[in-house]
Parts: sequence; structure tokens; C-alpha cells
Amino acid sequence: MRLTLDDLKRVLIEGSGAGEGVDLDGDILDVTFEQLGYDSLALLETASRLAREYRIDLDDDAAVAASTPRDLLDLANATEGEPA
Repeated sequence: MRLTLDDLKRVLIEGSGAGEGVDLDGDILDVTFEQLGYDSLALLETASRLAREYRIDLDDDAAVAASTPRDLLDLANATEGEPA
């Protein structure tokens, strides 16, 4: 099962909330996590949730190095996993 942008948005919001004034409903694939209001701790929480919910085990360093949702989706989808 491939992780979709909608899946990632849900995990981001449930784990860390939405950044103030940030519209996650738009085209955010190439917007940096910094611009979206997500820091390295939020990305670590997102990686943890992806592991629990989708069995996608991301290396912490790789998860934090992802600068955009597209980067994180590419990384997650390169890792095999199925919903828990």
C-alpha cells in the first residue's frame, strides 16, 4: 500500500497539529516543512506514527532530512509496509 499525500496530511495533523495560518488543503508537495510550521521534532513524531499505523520504518535521520512532503512520501513509499 502506497502512502498518499492525504495519509501524510492526516498523520501530520494528528501528530503535531497544523501550523498557524497554514493551509494543508492546498498543493503542499513541494512546500518546505519549515514553511508549513513543522520542525524536526514534528517530523520524528510523524515517522513514529508512520511506523505504528503503516509499518513504515523510517530512519530518524532520513525522516528529519526530508525537507518537503514530497521528500517524505518518496522516502516512505520506498520502504515496504502495510497498515497495522
